Amino acid sequence: MSPATIPDRDREVSPLVRALLERPSGSGLRLAWHAGVSTEVLDAAAFWQQVKGLTGALAGQGLRAGDRLAWLGLNHPLQLAALFACARLGAIFMPLNFRLATAELQQIVDDAMPTCLVHDESHAVAAAALRGPRCVQATDLLLGLSAARASPAPDVPAMNGQTPVLLVYTSGTTGRPRGAVHTQDGLLANARASEWAHGFRADDVVLSALPLFHVGGLCIQTLPALLAGVPVILHPRFEPQAWLDEVGTGGPTLSLLVPATIRALIERPDWSAVPLGRLRGIMTGSSTVPLHYLQAFHQRHIPVGQVYGSTETGPVSVVLKLADAMAREGDTGWPHPGARVRLLDGDGHEVAAGQTGEVCLQADNLMQGYWNPQGRSGDGLQDGWFHSGDLGCQSPDGCLRIVGRAKDMIISGGENIYPAEIENRLLALPGVIECAVVGVPDPRWGETPVAAVVAAPGSGLTAESVLQHLQGCIARFKLPRRVVFVQELPKSALGKVQKARLQAELAGTSGGI
Repeated sequence: MSPATIPDRDREVSPLVRALLERPSGSGLRLAWHAGVSTEVLDAAAFWQQVKGLTGALAGQGLRAGDRLAWLGLNHPLQLAALFACARLGAIFMPLNFRLATAELQQIVDDAMPTCLVHDESHAVAAAALRGPRCVQATDLLLGLSAARASPAPDVPAMNGQTPVLLVYTSGTTGRPRGAVHTQDGLLANARASEWAHGFRADDVVLSALPLFHVGGLCIQTLPALLAGVPVILHPRFEPQAWLDEVGTGGPTLSLLVPATIRALIERPDWSAVPLGRLRGIMTGSSTVPLHYLQAFHQRHIPVGQVYGSTETGPVSVVLKLADAMAREGDTGWPHPGARVRLLDGDGHEVAAGQTGEVCLQADNLMQGYWNPQGRSGDGLQDGWFHSGDLGCQSPDGCLRIVGRAKDMIISGGENIYPAEIENRLLALPGVIECAVVGVPDPRWGETPVAAVVAAPGSGLTAESVLQHLQGCIARFKLPRRVVFVQELPKSALGKVQKARLQAELAGTSGGI
């Protein structure tokens, strides 16, 4: 953006906004939103006018420094503009996972207490069912932009890089939602890490189709690309044919996929023949990726790099770059230049070279902490290190490989599922004496949850009635794919359920549904 386009950039006090306005001379900004029937293109000036208009419109809705703005809807350029508008106001942008059930969304809203919730038309009913925040439809917000542009700029507080700007919720190991707080400097550090990871080029174009309510969809490529002046094509949601059609136009050079979306592409009958245009590589993350998924792209000379991290880490932490991807299939990569990795044993000591330990991370793009951490087990950060709960080992050249998870978390189709959340719901069902949920291998989703239930004699419980109880309480992607009734759960001498043993047993069963 040139000074002629943005005359008031020197008056911006938000570090994140200043980074947007002060990109290297000659770098442009182009955000194209493809909704299936037409493409809307925003250049630097148009996007900035949208940010300024939203700043006034949101201030008119009562949003002030420190307040939370919740967003419930499919991907849209307004989401990105709203993030920068929040940064200008010193407020906190809070994207909501539209896949969650109303009860789960309400739990998050009750925790964060947002001032305002902006939603799109397709999520109007879900938004209306939530108690607390003032609800505004995105189209109504758009109608108010002209008036907001003409209004005086709202007063903004003094702020620095440690001012929180993003609040993203992830389930904790107890099953309770936890919000990771990211600062403006943290997002900038993550953008630098992403630029290093991708080696952005002058002719790059990013295709963004994963949901922006995840730090993966928002912070691995989309936001860093905008800050680097790399054009972004934004889709409302991932659809295999739309993704392939877009790539086939010869525009996109980079994109981000998770294992479930990779599978949706490579299982198409025309996969081998469909053109991949100028695509020079894709990044993936969120779970261990089956080797044959990687090889399907590698056989077509498209490298699949990996980004390892989590909601709490920004998420860019460890990266397998595109240049190394084909030679290091299955590896996770190396930490970005601003990150450090330690592998610890159960006593908190670093393991010897080549040994397996818990992956712990330290970097400038880690979260500031959890929102409302009181009464929750652990604060996520210990002496500035994030303990991931994942197990990994390092090769002599420092390359990290994730070998498993110390926690019970299930990753299904790129979504994190915590068994405790499902178990708590099951225990509320009359007739359930005990239960345990574990993940079992699934060729399509990577893992799927299976519930083992000990039922009271004469309860009349069936697999169908158990699933009916869970319907509406938790998101559909968290629903167990099978319910298996057992006489007792395998336990240790101390009475703790032996989940590894249960997992092995359930992986070989076909009972329930």
